[in-house]
Amino acid sequence: MLIAPPFGGGRAPVLAKNAVASSQPLATQAGIEALQNGGNAVDAALATAITLTVVEPTMNGLGGDGFALIWDGKKLHGMNASGRAPAAWTPEFFAGKAAMDLIGWNTVTVPGMVSGWIALSRKFGKLPFAQLFKRAIDYAEHGFPVSPVIARQWHEAILILKNQPGFSESFLIEGKAPSAGQIWRYPAQANTLREIAETEGESFYTGRLAQSMVDFAQSTGGCFTMADFAANQTDWVEPLAFDYGDFTLHEIPPNGSGIAAQIALGILQAANVKQYPANSAQRIHLQVEAMRMAFADAHAHISDASTMKMPASALLDGNYLASRAALINHSQAGTYGAGDPHAGGTVYLCAADDSGMMISYIQSNFKGFGSGVVAPGGIAFQNRGMGFSLVDGHPNQVAPGKRPFHTIIPAFLTKGNQPTMAFGVMGGNMQPQGHLQFVMRFVDEHLNPQACSDAPRWRIDDEGKLTVEASMPSAVVEGLKAMGHEVTVMPANSLDFGSAQAIALLGEDTADAYIAGSDHRRDGLAAGF
Repeated sequence: MLIAPPFGGGRAPVLAKNAVASSQPLATQAGIEALQNGGNAVDAALATAITLTVVEPTMNGLGGDGFALIWDGKKLHGMNASGRAPAAWTPEFFAGKAAMDLIGWNTVTVPGMVSGWIALSRKFGKLPFAQLFKRAIDYAEHGFPVSPVIARQWHEAILILKNQPGFSESFLIEGKAPSAGQIWRYPAQANTLREIAETEGESFYTGRLAQSMVDFAQSTGGCFTMADFAANQTDWVEPLAFDYGDFTLHEIPPNGSGIAAQIALGILQAANVKQYPANSAQRIHLQVEAMRMAFADAHAHISDASTMKMPASALLDGNYLASRAALINHSQAGTYGAGDPHAGGTVYLCAADDSGMMISYIQSNFKGFGSGVVAPGGIAFQNRGMGFSLVDGHPNQVAPGKRPFHTIIPAFLTKGNQPTMAFGVMGGNMQPQGHLQFVMRFVDEHLNPQACSDAPRWRIDDEGKLTVEASMPSAVVEGLKAMGHEVTVMPANSLDFGSAQAIALLGEDTADAYIAGSDHRRDGLAAGF
C-alpha cells in the first residue's frame, strides 16, 4: 500500500491502533471518546452516528434509516435497519400518479435507524446505550458552531423544503439557515434524544414519541398509525460477497443497491479492464459503461428481498456478467437496457479498534433533509418512499409493509477471509459508483484510503449524464469525448461526487494498526489513537 498521497491532496492519512472517520469532526470526536472510555468500534460508531443527527442535520436525522457491516473479529455480519411502507400505501393509494413524490408525507416510510442503533448496541456494544448519547445531547442543548459545507447545504435546502410540515419551525432561525460558524441549538431534539436513550427506543416505536409522530402525521397529511411503528423490525442479513481479484467486496443484499457496484466490477473483470492504464480515458470509459449496465439491472430487478423475482446471485453469475461485458465497445460509448439473468442528502462513518473489530455504517434521510417533514422534538423524516416504483408488476412496486429500493450502502473489503477495509462513499446514486472507483484504486493501484478518496471522480448523475470533477485530467476528458461520451466538467466546489470515509488495516494482521482517510470534499475528520 502506498502511504504517500499521489494526488496532491491537503490531507494525510491517519495511522493509529484505534480509528474513527466521519463527515463531521465533532461526531468523529464523540466516537473517539467512546473508545477512550472503554467502548469498542461499534460503540464508537454509534456515538458518532447519534451525534451526526445533531451536528449534520442536512444529511441525516432521527427519522432516517441505516445499514451496517460489522467484523466482530471472526466473522462479518450485515444489518438492515431500513423502514417499511405504512399499511395505507397500497398501489391504489397512489392511483393517478405517474411516479412517487419527491418530498412530503407521501415519501416517508417508517424510520428504521433508531431500531438499528438498539440492535447494534445489544449485539455488539460494551458501553451502556444511554452513554452513547452524551455528546449529541450536549450539542443539541448547548449548541455548536455550524461547519462550512453543512451551512451551505442547509441554505440550499430552504427553497425546496420551507413549506413542509414542521421544517421552518425546526431548522430555520428567523426564516434563515444558520451561517458557517453560527451557533446552532435545538433543545427539543436534546429532549427527544434523552427519551430514546432512557427507554432504549421503546418510546420511539411503541410509546410517547411514537404517538406524537402518529398524531403529527394524522394532523398534517400523513397516514402513519401506531401499528406501523410497532411493526418495525431490524434484520440481521448475510452480506453479499463478490470476488474482485484477490479481494472480496461485501455489500448489504437487496433492498440495498450495493449489488450495482458488484455487478459493475464483475463486468469490468470480464472485459479485462486491467489492460488499460490507471487514470486513462480507456479505463474510465469501461468503468462508465459497466456502471450504466449495472444501474439498468439494479433499477429493473432490485426490490425488497421478499419480492425479488430472482435471487441476487443471478445478477452476479459469471456467465451473465461475461455476456454483459461482451456488449461493451471498448472505443465507443453505448446505451444499455436491463439484462435478463437466469433466475435460480446520507452520512457514512467507520470505526475500528485494537481488538480487531471494524464497522462500516451508514444512515440517511436521503435527499438532504429528506422529506422536509419534521415532527415535534426534532424528528426529521427521510423520503425513502420515493425509491418505490408505481409500475404495475414491477418487483419494486409500492406495497404495505414493503421496503423500497435503497441507495445507502456500507461496504467492506476482505482478503483471504480476513478484514481489509471498512469504507463507504455517501451521496445518492454516487454510492455504488464511488464503491467501484474506491475498490479499483485500492486493489489495482494499491493506494491508501485517503489517496483513494482524493482521486478525481466521475459520476453518472440522476439523469444519466456523465459528469467529472474539475480535477479530472484534461487528457482523460478529451479522450472520453473522443469515444462519444457527453462529458460535463463540474465546478471545483461541486458537492455532487459524494464523500468517502475509510479505515483499512495497515498490514494483513489484525493486530497491526489502521490507516484511515476522510474526504476533503466535506467537513469530515479521520482521527485515532
